[in-house]
Amino acid sequence: MSSSQAQELMGAADKLLLKNYRQSPIVMSRGEGCALWDMEGRRYLDMTAGIAVCALGHGHKGLAEAIAAQAMRLIHTSNLYYVETQLHFAEALAKRAFKGRAFFCNSGAEANEAALKIARRYQVTVKAQPNRTEIIAFEGSFHGRTIGALSVTGQPKYREGFGPLLPGVKFVPYGDLEAVKSNIGPNTCAVMLEPIAAEGGILVPHAGYLQALRKVCDDAGALLIFDEVQTGVGRTGTFYAFEQEGMVPDVITLAKGIAGGVPMGAMLASEEVSRAFEPGVHASTFGGNPLASAAALYVQNAIDSLGLLKNVQDMGAYLASELARLSDAYAPKTKGVRGRGLLQGLVIDGDASPIVAKARERGLLLSVAGGSVVRFVPALVVSKTEIDEAIGILNEVLGAA
Repeated sequence: MSSSQAQELMGAADKLLLKNYRQSPIVMSRGEGCALWDMEGRRYLDMTAGIAVCALGHGHKGLAEAIAAQAMRLIHTSNLYYVETQLHFAEALAKRAFKGRAFFCNSGAEANEAALKIARRYQVTVKAQPNRTEIIAFEGSFHGRTIGALSVTGQPKYREGFGPLLPGVKFVPYGDLEAVKSNIGPNTCAVMLEPIAAEGGILVPHAGYLQALRKVCDDAGALLIFDEVQTGVGRTGTFYAFEQEGMVPDVITLAKGIAGGVPMGAMLASEEVSRAFEPGVHASTFGGNPLASAAALYVQNAIDSLGLLKNVQDMGAYLASELARLSDAYAPKTKGVRGRGLLQGLVIDGDASPIVAKARERGLLLSVAGGSVVRFVPALVVSKTEIDEAIGILNEVLGAA
């Protein structure tokens, strides 16, 4: 493909699409593993994985074959009927660390909407406490772009111009247990947070915080909701991030890597909380359809058969150590490393966007988290050689900066 064809496509986008994205001037054409190629044939080392989505990398042969085989057989029927691949996928999820029931949808925002709905309905109908509708959320959090998800997203830039949002949401500083204790009360429905605040800057709570939060919620009669949209599906080295914390939430949301790039989300609720949903109270036309579920089932099996949790642990530790080395070398312009597994960030003294832009010019794809953090979320299959290449390019960028 030529440069002129890419320019034509970007010109068409300028005329046809809403201006809600700030896209890099690149049209991607194909991918393989942790590499992407644009329409001009230039290769990029991809450390974004479609924003933590392409768990198995690009062009994974087995996933493509599973999707193709299911597409030839049956793409969609709706949830008016039982869906074979959906049930097999639910069985696979049930073997993981969270025991409960699943609702399938198409995105993280939809999963979070379902979580908010089931939490409120549980308190109002099952527990017969109609005043328990308040939600405690966290400053710097991100839960999605729908009105409900925005209402619990603690970043004003995403909320501006969309009010009035849902009432009854209180925001407290991330990681501040005393602030939760001060705000939780008889009208609190649930506390909702990311076990690692990814979009907010890859903030990792201190040891024991999530256990203590579990107790605070139990004592107050409030539910605990974990948004594992970015931290789940093996991203931190265990299937769920909460597995490393010695506690279990009441509700979990998943998306991003769950189906390897096919749009899918899931909301999982404990057996007790699941009592709140009866026929007709919530639904999704496309949720858990045969195609998406076949992709998700393949990803589940691949995580085990390819030993990806071990790879995330090993490569995550290696990436963290290499980023720490860079941080030490370029201090005080670099201010440390945050993260777990293959969710890692290099903290910059200032705006990280120029660093990401310069890396892209040199063929390395990264993203920004929380404004000042250069985020690494590569495919779970990433190798040491690819991490070395990425670190080498980032070293050049930091040196030039």
